Amino acid sequence: MMDLATMALAGGTMMGLGVAAGWVLGWASRIFHVEVDPRIERVNAVLPGANCGGCGCTGCQLYAEAVVAGRIGPDKCTVGGPSVAQAIAEILGVELGETWPFRPIVHCRAHTGDKLQMGNYSGESTCAAANLVNGVQGCTYGCLGFGDCERACEYDAIHVVDGLATVDYEKCTGCGACARVCPRNIITMVPFKRERMLAVACSNKDFGKDVRAVCKVGCLGCKACSKASGLFIVTDNLARVDYDHYDPEHFVGVDVAIEKCPAQGILYVGKPEKRDLEKLGDIEPPKLVEANFRTTVDRTDWQG
Repeated sequence: MMDLATMALAGGTMMGLGVAAGWVLGWASRIFHVEVDPRIERVNAVLPGANCGGCGCTGCQLYAEAVVAGRIGPDKCTVGGPSVAQAIAEILGVELGETWPFRPIVHCRAHTGDKLQMGNYSGESTCAAANLVNGVQGCTYGCLGFGDCERACEYDAIHVVDGLATVDYEKCTGCGACARVCPRNIITMVPFKRERMLAVACSNKDFGKDVRAVCKVGCLGCKACSKASGLFIVTDNLARVDYDHYDPEHFVGVDVAIEKCPAQGILYVGKPEKRDLEKLGDIEPPKLVEANFRTTVDRTDWQG
C-alpha cells in the first residue's frame, strides 16, 4: 500500500517536471519567435477570402504576405477589384496607380454548327481528356465545349452554350479559374479598360485554307484588320488585339477593321456601357446576339 511519503514524492516529481516543461516551452517561444508584420493581418482582413488563386498565389493569406513583402502589387486581387486594391494601398502607405479589372475572353466563337470534321468521341466528357485524343474536332485550337471552365467557376459566370464557352460578365469576378483549367489555353485574362472590350474570337494559327476546312468562322490571317488599324497584329496567321496600346478614346481605323474582317471575327465582349444603352433608346437589346456571317463576296455588287 502506497504510504504518504511515496505519494508526496510522486506529486513533487510531477510538479517538478511540469515546471521544467513550462520553462522549456517559454524559452523556446522566445528563441524561435518570428516577428510577424501586423500589416499582413490587416491586408488579409480586407481581402474577400475567396482563395481563388486569381492573384497568382495559392490563397489570400499568402497573397497578403507577398504584397506586404513587396513581391506582388496591391492590385492583383481580381475578385476584390479596385476597392480592395485601394484599401491595401492605404494600409501599405503607397499610391495606387491606374488599375483595371481583369476579365476572361474566350478566343473562339465557333458554336456546334460552325465546327467541321467533328469526330465521334465517346471518352471522358471533359476538355482535359478530349484534348488528348486526336480527331475530336477538326480545329485543334477551338473550344471543345465539354465544360471544364464551367465546372471550375465558383461564380456561375461561364457556361457552354451550343458548344461554346460563353462568359456572363455580369457575374464574372475575374478570378481566372476558367483560364487556368482550359487545356487549349483559348481563355485569356485581359485588363478591361472599358466595360466592353474588343477581341479576336479565334485561336487558330493555321493558314486560311486549312482554317476554312475545319471551321466556318475562324480567322483566315488575311491581315485586313492590321492594314486598317494599328491596334491589330497578325502573327502566325492569327490576328490579335494589342492590349498594351488599347486606348478606346483614340481608336483609329477600328470600325474599318471590324467591317473588313471576312470572318466577322472581331467582336466586342463584356457588359454594354451606359452610353451604348442610351443609343438604343426604347429598343430592347437581344439577350443573345447571333453571328451574321458574311464574306466579302456577299457584299460585292456584281455587274454584267
